[in-house]
Formats: sequence, structure tokens, C-alpha cells
Amino acid sequence: MRLPLLALVAKEPAHGYELKQALEQTFGAAYPQANIGQIYVTLGRLEQNGLIHGEDVSDSKRPKRVYEITDAGRKVLADWFAEPTEGPKVRDEFFTKLVLAPATGVTDRITLINQQRRHYLNTMRGLSKLAASEDRDNRIAHLMIEGAMLHLQADLDWLERCQEELE
Repeated sequence: MRLPLLALVAKEPAHGYELKQALEQTFGAAYPQANIGQIYVTLGRLEQNGLIHGEDVSDSKRPKRVYEITDAGRKVLADWFAEPTEGPKVRDEFFTKLVLAPATGVTDRITLINQQRRHYLNTMRGLSKLAASEDRDNRIAHLMIEGAMLHLQADLDWLERCQEELE
């Protein structure tokens, strides 16, 4: 949450509730909903680290703390955007289970593969429902959902390959 909030503050100064709304409007239901308390804790840490600066402003209703990015924050954000995101993990917990299961006598590989397949298919169904309920104009949310579904499809294909190879 730290770096997405920093990116939103870089766009324009804002207070915590505006940032929560911006996250929700930008990413839609596909992005885990942030607790407002978590947002304020994160903003406090960003400010302590000198990445943003907060200023108390008062409007007609109640005082608010408006945050804006600092030069140090811009540097951290630039570094974040410049760093490639981690790709797939070679050490996969499911694969570890798959390799070790036969020696334990607790379960077999086919049972594990079928359980994992059901889990992926249920997750895909949930994502399909989420996509159907998401506002059609929110292309970002739809791209996030589509990306997750493509990853799941690749995982399903990989399960088939494991089953073929390990039977």
C-alpha cells in the first residue's frame, strides 16, 4: 500500500479519505479494499520517512491533514517504477507438496492436483463474477481481473503438465 499511496500523492496533494477513494475509483473492486486506518498509518510512516509532507488545513467541517510528496518521495517513486517486478517463483509451495506427498503416505499427487485445480477454477468463477459486477468504464479493474485470470489459466495448464509427467 505504501508505494501506491505515494504515487497517488505524487499526482496531487490529498488527505487520507481522498486517497482511499482514489484507490477504489482507480482499481475498483478488483483491488483489495483498504481500511482507512491502514491508510492513515501508512501516511504517517511515509511522513516519518520524509517521503511526504503533511499540512493541517481546516475547512468548514473539520480539520484535515493534506499530504504532498517530497523530493525524497519522488526519488523513491522513480526507483520503484524503474525496478522490474518479480516474476514467477521457482520455489512454489504447491509444487513442494506435490513432490513430497508420495513419501508421506498422507495423500497422493492426483488428489493434490485435483484439489488445486478446483481451487483455481473456483477462483476463476469468483473473478468472472467480479468482472461482471465491475463498472464497464473501469478498464483498469478489468485489466487487473483479466491478468489474474490469465495467470490462473497458465496455472491450470501447468497442473495438467504436472499430472501428465508425474502419473
